[in-house]
Amino acid sequence: MADFSMRKKSQSFAYQKKAKKCIPGMTQLLSKRPDQFSYGVWPGYYSKAEGVQIWDLDGNRYIDMSISGIGANVLGYADPDVDSAVRNAIAHGTSCTLNCPEEVELAELMCDLHSWADMARFARTGGEAMAIAVRIARAATGKDTVAFCGYHGWHDWYLAANLGTENALGEHLLPGLNPSGVPRGLAGTALPFRYNHLEDLEVIVDEHAETIGAIIMEPIRSEHPIPGFIEGVRALADRINAVLIFDEISAGFRLSAGGAHLVIHSVTPDVAVFSKALGNGYPVASIIGRDAVMEAAQQTFISSTYWTERIGPVAALATIHKFRKHNVAKHLVHVGELIQEGWREASGETGLDIAIGGIPPLSHFVFQGNKALTLKAYFVQLMLERGFLASNLFYAMYAHSHEHVDQYLNAVRESFTEISHALASNDIEKKLEGDPASAGFKRLT
Repeated sequence: MADFSMRKKSQSFAYQKKAKKCIPGMTQLLSKRPDQFSYGVWPGYYSKAEGVQIWDLDGNRYIDMSISGIGANVLGYADPDVDSAVRNAIAHGTSCTLNCPEEVELAELMCDLHSWADMARFARTGGEAMAIAVRIARAATGKDTVAFCGYHGWHDWYLAANLGTENALGEHLLPGLNPSGVPRGLAGTALPFRYNHLEDLEVIVDEHAETIGAIIMEPIRSEHPIPGFIEGVRALADRINAVLIFDEISAGFRLSAGGAHLVIHSVTPDVAVFSKALGNGYPVASIIGRDAVMEAAQQTFISSTYWTERIGPVAALATIHKFRKHNVAKHLVHVGELIQEGWREASGETGLDIAIGGIPPLSHFVFQGNKALTLKAYFVQLMLERGFLASNLFYAMYAHSHEHVDQYLNAVRESFTEISHALASNDIEKKLEGDPASAGFKRLT
């Protein structure tokens, strides 16, 4: 492909300038902001997406080997089977005075996939679904405090962890998450503990046993649970009568048709939350759980007009059916393993120091040293020149083929070689066309 610097890019960058003026923060999602990659290089906006291909506003075509719609498009962009089901739903009306039967079908299917679950509620985004789960847990237990580890969205219950502290969430995700606008009265209601550090949770439980209504965690993210950790969390939740909530928004429908917890350990939660991959890019989220807990939704007020529209459940049903039919999880794991091994080989061949992590379908690497963000931006730039949307993250899609992987890893080796040479000559900053990457989400748990 032609060098990206020789391509048209005026439309893409013009829209970024417009957005900075009329949208606070430039985008609706931090992870999609161009400065998370390299402002002045990353195209930012798209005109078309299909399979693993994306076209920017200037008509440049890329193979997406990066974040795959932040993990939402697990099958691939514009999947024909899911889109066909959605088009049929649109033709028959997406909302009206009555309820769509597909939400009942989806509730039954989600509970069939998770034999421990009895009931389901639905929303349209992961963050709001987590807020629903927390509300249900508090209603079921009559207790207000939440113990948690990992990332769980932007809502007040979560950011409350940073009220009255220097930076409680800094050790868990992203330093500097500002709780401005979160009521100060929520201080002390969200208490973080580290993944694979049961002793952290034990201290919290010893001090707050009477007030903890929920214990929330991702069952897996960057590392597998050590023996006894998840079992210990379950035992502590039972001891204090707290609702154990698994956040499966990222991990769900990657390692299995359903939650990752179905295959990585034998512990079952009281509630689990899904979104992202559930609808292959169409907005839908699911909160499933045991009936004794879920019935508490009737004791509080949880209700929204657009949770009743038809497209979300229809897309989810079509996604799940295709996921199961083609054993998509097996493909995602296989592709992710190839990518991680390719990174290791490229690192070894070029002498670049990187740390590789994540479950295979949600892989990442991190450049080591004090120039990490500059190296990331230069890598983004070099991969764009080779026709790839790529950063230090790779989220696998069913549409990713072996050919895509081979082409990508060849480009990675070439780019790592150029980065290594630039480091040796100490002129990497001069080679940047855009800005160094901003410090984005840094998952430590």
